[in-house]
Amino acid sequence: MTRLPAANLLADEASPYLLQHKDNPVHWRGWSAAALAEARAADKPILLSIGYAACHWCHVMAHESFENDAIAALMNELFVNIKVDREERPDLDQIYQSALALLGQQGGWPLTMFLTPDGKPFWGGTYFPPDPRYGRPGFPQVLQGIAQAYRDKPEQVAQNVAAIGEALAKQSAREAGGMVAVDMVDQVAERLAEEIDPIHGGIKGAPKFPQVSILALLWRAHRRRLKETETQRHAVTISLDRMCQGGIYDHLGGGFARYSTDAHWLVPHFEKMLYDNAQLVALLTLVWQETKSPLYAARVAETVGWLAREMMAEGDTFAATLDADSEGMEGKFYVWTVAEIDALLGALAGPFKDAYDAKPGGNWLEDHGHGPPGEKIILNRLKRMLLGDAAHEDRLARAREILLAARAHRIRPGRDDKILADWNGMMIAALARAGFAFDRPDWVALGATAYAGIKRLLADGSGRLIHSYRAGRTGAAAMLDDYAHMIAAALALNEVAGDPAYLADAKTWTATADALFSDPEGGYFFTASDADDVIVRTKHANDNAVPSGNGVMAANLARLFYLTGETAYRERAAATIAAFSSALARNFFPLSTLLDAAVLLEHAVQVVIVGTDEAQRRPLLRALAETSVPELVLQTVGPDGALPAGHPAHGKGMIDGRATAYVCRGPVCSPPVTAPDDLRAVLAS
Repeated sequence: MTRLPAANLLADEASPYLLQHKDNPVHWRGWSAAALAEARAADKPILLSIGYAACHWCHVMAHESFENDAIAALMNELFVNIKVDREERPDLDQIYQSALALLGQQGGWPLTMFLTPDGKPFWGGTYFPPDPRYGRPGFPQVLQGIAQAYRDKPEQVAQNVAAIGEALAKQSAREAGGMVAVDMVDQVAERLAEEIDPIHGGIKGAPKFPQVSILALLWRAHRRRLKETETQRHAVTISLDRMCQGGIYDHLGGGFARYSTDAHWLVPHFEKMLYDNAQLVALLTLVWQETKSPLYAARVAETVGWLAREMMAEGDTFAATLDADSEGMEGKFYVWTVAEIDALLGALAGPFKDAYDAKPGGNWLEDHGHGPPGEKIILNRLKRMLLGDAAHEDRLARAREILLAARAHRIRPGRDDKILADWNGMMIAALARAGFAFDRPDWVALGATAYAGIKRLLADGSGRLIHSYRAGRTGAAAMLDDYAHMIAAALALNEVAGDPAYLADAKTWTATADALFSDPEGGYFFTASDADDVIVRTKHANDNAVPSGNGVMAANLARLFYLTGETAYRERAAATIAAFSSALARNFFPLSTLLDAAVLLEHAVQVVIVGTDEAQRRPLLRALAETSVPELVLQTVGPDGALPAGHPAHGKGMIDGRATAYVCRGPVCSPPVTAPDDLRAVLAS
């Protein structure tokens, strides 16, 4: 194999994150067979560094260590250095984050792992400072210690490799359980509700992440039992209220940041991720359907506005992230001073400062030395969370427009315009359901156009998907999450738009996922059967920052069963749930998506609306759209439209020439309904 040059090779990569490091004095390589071969030929350990473009602490470590000539020289002497974008290769990130956890350490980014030349991990960490601080050793000392251990203690390294490898393999070999009863899911919801901060929302303590999958499970449990679950309802609404009014939300431009560093949702890490905003749009929509909260409606509309204004990418798809930093400082683009606000707003300044916690001295008091100097105000409405009257809110809106226009002249944070199939799928599904609920066909169209773009850029015509695309270059083969979320997007568009082409896509991609990812023991592996550059094929159903691929696939299979009547889908959904259900006894916290899928499989609310055309069906569809039905499976058909033979509404049609709805739970359907208010009543019963 051709020997790689002793130089930084990242200039040839497509990833914005990797390109951020192309001028480092470190001899970085991308993950490749050639880089692994170089390590084997030189018998050098691999230093694997994984991060992403919007990661603040990735930038810090880059500036402190990777741009430092002396540290870079040490890295080049002792290691083969490989840099990976975790968004391009989530499979690698998942494997090595799991390895770090097995070493008893907290994961995160930047991930710094030390591997044998064949890619097997033996030690690691996350951020390391250039000299000892924060209770962490200095990076040069780490480099020298690891290289010495690899050279002088091969038996110890081999023991670590074997122990980690065995543990990684065991994680994917799960003992199957049985089906999950709805009563068990409700018990989990009761236990999870106890973990919610009753004052500030979110999981108790700091930092606070949105944890949308947990909140969604709580909301669905509440909707099943209503008056019995006021605690669960409050857990969700207080969390959403605080997020929507906190500093984690961009009150000028829309969109939510990744998480809050404090327990109050005030100080975010300012990066914005497509997947967080997709999940929050979906959850806010679902909760709005019951509460009709004007706050939730506003935040959904503003976030979709941000998406259309700032996150469009090639092919009318959606870009991945916005950075936390600009001009080398975290949050500088987003924060204000009192003097700036006064100068820009004039007479509007007083009410605005009172509403948005803009006080002399600022409210961002801790920046670890990386924020802008002096007074820093993070706009938030946590002190006065209730919206004011129309005149008051109109004044605040005019003030926000002025500040947003002024902010547009600042140096913007970096944008990662990489297109990811899974994250786009999440947002497309959210747009479809939000557009349906809020009667915004333009939002549905925005999602449908992005869907077409993904098919054009990331589908190869054979039923296979590609994970990522940027600047005319495709990335790795798609992983489980790509199929799961694009199938979910197709099903959402099918239900909302009633176009059978979306259902056909969902069936095609499901067949591909079954062929490439399914485990005969149940569930799906994260990587395809023909993946040749990973040390293990992981399999789990744990939600992380995004819903688990296995949980999403179980829900997809359940929907496909109801929409098509094909029992094979039901059998595969049940097998996927059973493959992971035994984990409930050990740790149910990360299993929310899987548990919601189990309820959908057994307790779907099937609504069929029969009418001659969309205009005739519209009054019934609007009644349905404005009602919170978490386990909804919707089908719209014409008078001659055929439902699957096993569908409980099979053979039922219009009454007196009017559009007619049937609400089916299990094998039993309601009497035919032709009036919107009657449909609302049936859904509430």
